[in-house]
Amino acid sequence: MNEVQLEVAKAYPNDSGRGIARLDPDTLLHLKLSPGDIIEIEGADTTAAKVWRADRQDWNTDTVRIDGFTRQNADVGIGERVKIRKADAKKAETLVLAPPEDASVQFGSDAAGMVKRQILKRPVVGRDIVPVMSSTNHPFMRSPGQAIPLIAVETEPEGVVLVTEDTEVELREEPISGFEGTGGGITYEDIGGLQNEIQRVREMVELPMKHPQIFQKLGIEPPQGVLLHGPPGTGKTLLAKAVANETSASFFSIAGPEIISKYYGESEQQLREIFEDAKEESPAIIFIDELDSIAPKREEVTGEVERRVVAQLLTMMDGLEGRGQVIVIAATNRVDAVDPALRRPGRFDREIEIGVPDETGREEILTIHTRGMPLSDDISLPQLADDTHGFVGADIESLTKEAAMRALRRYLPEIDLDEEDIPPSLIDRMIVKREDFGGALSEVEPSAMREVLVELPKVSWDDVGGLAEAKSTVKESVEWPLSDTEKFTRMGISPPSGVLLYGPPGTGKTLMAKAVANETNANFISVRGPQLLSKWVGESEKAIRQTFRKARQVSPTVIFFDELDSLAPGRGSETGNNVSERVVNQLLTELDGLEDMEDVVVVAATNRPDIIDPALIRTGRFDRLVMIGQPSVEGREEILKIHTQETPLAPEVSLRELAERTEGYVGSDIANITREAAIEALREDEGADTVEMRHFRAALDSVRPTITEDLLEYYESVEEDLTGGSTPPTGGRREGHIGFQ
Repeated sequence: MNEVQLEVAKAYPNDSGRGIARLDPDTLLHLKLSPGDIIEIEGADTTAAKVWRADRQDWNTDTVRIDGFTRQNADVGIGERVKIRKADAKKAETLVLAPPEDASVQFGSDAAGMVKRQILKRPVVGRDIVPVMSSTNHPFMRSPGQAIPLIAVETEPEGVVLVTEDTEVELREEPISGFEGTGGGITYEDIGGLQNEIQRVREMVELPMKHPQIFQKLGIEPPQGVLLHGPPGTGKTLLAKAVANETSASFFSIAGPEIISKYYGESEQQLREIFEDAKEESPAIIFIDELDSIAPKREEVTGEVERRVVAQLLTMMDGLEGRGQVIVIAATNRVDAVDPALRRPGRFDREIEIGVPDETGREEILTIHTRGMPLSDDISLPQLADDTHGFVGADIESLTKEAAMRALRRYLPEIDLDEEDIPPSLIDRMIVKREDFGGALSEVEPSAMREVLVELPKVSWDDVGGLAEAKSTVKESVEWPLSDTEKFTRMGISPPSGVLLYGPPGTGKTLMAKAVANETNANFISVRGPQLLSKWVGESEKAIRQTFRKARQVSPTVIFFDELDSLAPGRGSETGNNVSERVVNQLLTELDGLEDMEDVVVVAATNRPDIIDPALIRTGRFDRLVMIGQPSVEGREEILKIHTQETPLAPEVSLRELAERTEGYVGSDIANITREAAIEALREDEGADTVEMRHFRAALDSVRPTITEDLLEYYESVEEDLTGGSTPPTGGRREGHIGFQ
């Protein structure tokens, strides 16, 4: 009999629950198989699967990729070896399926037909787990996208059988015992984007449980505990559940707050009991969720209970050596709040950060969450992954749900909600389109950004008139580092850390920052100077630290500080509680730490650059200083065009003439003039439908220009100070590096 031995690897996200085994072309040739054939997989048990070709990266690796259900059917884990041979599959005449004991499933009217449609052409061996996907239109009561495990109680004939159109599928309501471990459990296929983290957790958890002799040979103790930390929603709890499910260890879960009791000694008692139960049922995993709630830093908590619980946990963890195979996994998103005594080797030996997924990770998570979804052909998951930077797993799940709900709303008018059954023809037509995801993207925001989120007005570069030179400088400083990093690496330079926009009020500094945020498609955090300042010592600095931390988590990000002068005035000039000095110091350290903050650009705006602390405007901090001055005649004409786009102008209105007559007016003044002119026309005649030139002339008389001689002199001297007095011969000014005179 022709057979090979191969190592088991985890399935591709799309294959989960489909009974597919992926083999490389050489193995297919060797076993004389072609895609679609049936193979037998023999581990501790024997099961069957349909063969497909593996992707190129898996060629010549001697692996077979099968999903969690097939692994459970063959009773093998990832990394173990199985025998594979061609199967002699017979057509199934009857197939009886029943749910496992711990699954409560109610079957609808056409459940048998629906299950049969899903498992057509699928190989089954008696006592196999056959996963059936539930979906939004499914007769099963389970959350959509989750596979429901059904057990093949009996098949006629026995051995490897293939479900065909003629097979009679029978569903039994009463659960079958002996299959408690299947609970539609979470497998490694349900976790996207955490390749390396899964690998590290498996080394820590599976190896000591399955092969303790390795550690004995090396003369070391197996690891005692793993601490998973990272932002909320990245999959820490999910990973712990998958590990427990895949190692088939007993699983004990401690939800932090549940064990805290008001009675003296009871919290510690509950902890001890859990550890004792785990020891009796070893190999076991104890999972502590929200570790920071039961093991906070002892010197910082006032409650006696928490201190005693921490102490009890420490003794339990240290006593672990005599406890056999019990491993503790804990999860927290506030790793700094956990008592330091727990974070030393011998207790939690390994700390694994579960971070925000990168683009490849996001694509994998999207594939997992859209598994059971009827997607239209114009949806590109790689493009969606690119649009969702900063999203964690939970956000992506929320995005797919929202998109599906939007699709559902399209079909709602056709559904008669009073009827029992929705016609199957309508259900088959349902499809999730690209625009559903587009709409969902505008509603679902990355969860790490919720507190600092700003609704961005849709401002593009076309809305910013007359600042051509400043625009190109800002584009180079902000857009290039975020979208074309390759340019900088090619020239061997690092992009600027920060950009400071300065100039008279109303010239469009804030507008430009909004345009930058929109055009770079980056996350945008807006910080208004005064709102960070607090009367409590240390609070303002903390707010700045958190802003930068969030920006790092959800990069690429633009942080925009409006009115920087209120937040970072020159140090030494004030009396009082020195809060600004401390804020400036915090800002300096954050900006200097920017080197490791890839894809975070800081933009600030001010109209008083002379009072900003000089240490902020040196190379390496705000190293591009862009003067946004008064617009030229052409610039003013451009701004007038932008502001009169929606205004019905009389044919004789000459924007060029208006531009020439508005010397000293900045963007906000010009916006004011167009508004005044329209109001003037309405004042004259309430039914007016055009604005004439005389109305503009009247408006010019009532709107004063912002730029006066004194203001112009002031900004010219400031610019000379900041740019070291270098004025290009063309008469236009250049923003360069700073050289204080």
